[in-house]
Amino acid sequence: MIEYKRSRRRGLLKGAAIAAGAGAMAAPMLATAQTTATLRFQSTWPAKDIFHEYATDFAGKVNAMASGKLKIEVLPAGAVVPAFQLLDAVSKGTLDGGHGVIAYWYGKNTALALWGSGPAYGMDANMVLAWHNYGGGKALVDEIYKSLNLDVVSYLYGPMPTQPLGWFKKPVARVEDMKGLKFRTVGLAVDIFTEMGTAVNPLPGGEIVPALDRGLIDAAEFNNASSDRILGFPDVAKNCMLQSFHQSGEQFEILFNRTKLAGLPTELKSIIDYAVQAASADMSWKAIQRNSEDYLALKKQGINFYKTPDAVLRAQLVAWDKTITKKSAENPMFKKVLDSQKAFAQRAGQWQNDYSVDFKMAFNHYFGKNAKKT
Repeated sequence: MIEYKRSRRRGLLKGAAIAAGAGAMAAPMLATAQTTATLRFQSTWPAKDIFHEYATDFAGKVNAMASGKLKIEVLPAGAVVPAFQLLDAVSKGTLDGGHGVIAYWYGKNTALALWGSGPAYGMDANMVLAWHNYGGGKALVDEIYKSLNLDVVSYLYGPMPTQPLGWFKKPVARVEDMKGLKFRTVGLAVDIFTEMGTAVNPLPGGEIVPALDRGLIDAAEFNNASSDRILGFPDVAKNCMLQSFHQSGEQFEILFNRTKLAGLPTELKSIIDYAVQAASADMSWKAIQRNSEDYLALKKQGINFYKTPDAVLRAQLVAWDKTITKKSAENPMFKKVLDSQKAFAQRAGQWQNDYSVDFKMAFNHYFGKNAKKT
């Protein structure tokens, strides 16, 4: 009996030793599995702009959901490369990813600007995203980037509110007022305003206000009340013209180096997919909150806001028609994207216009001049 107990004790101790050894071997394996993959991103925006904040918001969602397995670090424009060199830097692996707008790559293929510039056949930004995700747009972006031998994966997200015509030293009252102006815009909007008689300079976001201040340009558009206020537009111009078709359906683009993304585990790639969707919704909500606050703040600051005259809006549509006719003849891919967009817009646009109520009626009922005070 005594010998049996000793033998059993030796067996238990031996089993414990084996288990301890197995645990010691598993420890480094577990540590390896939990090693954080770090991706270095750069945005095309100055650090103080709300757009850079949107980029860090996306990164924050990925980092939180990845639980230490993946970390995206976002640098502002110019930290590694100039804003307009971001696409090439991501493709080459100089950066693992980036945040910007697809219209910035207009110089590589004019069709890329169709995801941001122009009236999009009457679609707003959210409808353009619907076309992109469910109407064939995403496959067309992939086809264009592949044709350019760019090693990138593109995610479009974040439908932007309609952008103003821009900031002017003098308000625009008629189409003729646009002629001869030295004007800043980007993408196919360059062609729209050129067709309308302006002298266009496609400056990056961080260079616009200094150029306005020095008189290098007479007027400029950027995007929204929050960005415009933070970047200093009200310091150099006092008139802002609201409503325009030049960029009424734009979205943001999140870029990944394709090889780097492919090397991530399936779990992390899924997290990125869903983080894009979550960031898109969150950005939309934040834009309404912040843009409306900053719009009122600019009014209190003494900025004059004017509705862009209908004659100017109609002139934009005419200029757009001339632009897309010319670009379609020059670039078969341009026409291919337009045809896809048009087919989706005709169906989805009719549905939205027929189903949507006029929200201005309700707003004026409660807040208009003749609204009853309760």
